[in-house]
Amino acid sequence: MRKFKTVTAAGLLLVSLFGAGAAHADDMLGSYVARISERDHQASDGYALESAAQMVRQDRANWHKFHRRDSDDEGDGWFRTNDQRADLQRMLERSGAMSSSTKRAIVNGEPLIQVDVYENSVRVSILED
Repeated sequence: MRKFKTVTAAGLLLVSLFGAGAAHADDMLGSYVARISERDHQASDGYALESAAQMVRQDRANWHKFHRRDSDDEGDGWFRTNDQRADLQRMLERSGAMSSSTKRAIVNGEPLIQVDVYENSVRVSILED
């Protein structure tokens, strides 16, 4: 009986440690709001961007690097450098970062979006289409 209790206690400890680690694995860092305008549909050198992930990344380049900001845009503390914006694009391209309807709204229009930033991911939602 004692061996069973020890194994059970060890198992519960592992489950609680794993559960705590999973809960903290992707903590929310914050969020920002941005208007994805026509200027965000174009790369810095003028060619048309094709994906929503590219457009959200360009919005951050326009904010941080080029200071071409839409009136609805807010700043962020996570995507200041080109490398950080490349990480943003990779996170945006992952499953679950944006719904299909969110991607369509970004590619086909000029929506107001909210980007929730986590340690290892981002999630984009439409505030106004």
